Amino acid sequence: QVQLVESGGGSVQAGGSLNLSCATSAFIFSCGMGWYRQAPGKERELVSSINRNGTTTYADSVKGRFTISQDKADNTIYLQMNDLTTADTAVYYCAARVGQMGWSCVSHFGAWGQGTQVTVSS
Repeated sequence: QVQLVESGGGSVQAGGSLNLSCATSAFIFSCGMGWYRQAPGKERELVSSINRNGTTTYADSVKGRFTISQDKADNTIYLQMNDLTTADTAVYYCAARVGQMGWSCVSHFGAWGQGTQVTVSS
């Protein structure tokens, strides 16, 4: 079973910052990882991704405010979120480009963490 251990969610006021982290195994980490979020009544959306070479992607809505990074020594990715707005309120999920059983790398995000709540108040 794939283990993606998330931490760092919480409640902040608009303009504040939070840093999410997601730890996993070395193999899963090597396949590529990312962060999704899902707000109430909305579909889950890809916020940011990073591959083992450090190439990153960002949703337009978070560019310039969020930064994804990785620590290869600890097989952990981070999402530094700055200048948060109420629109960023959602459950944030760590995801990995592995199959559901975690046996092989795949092109899509096939495994998910349990989610961590981020609430931004005005």
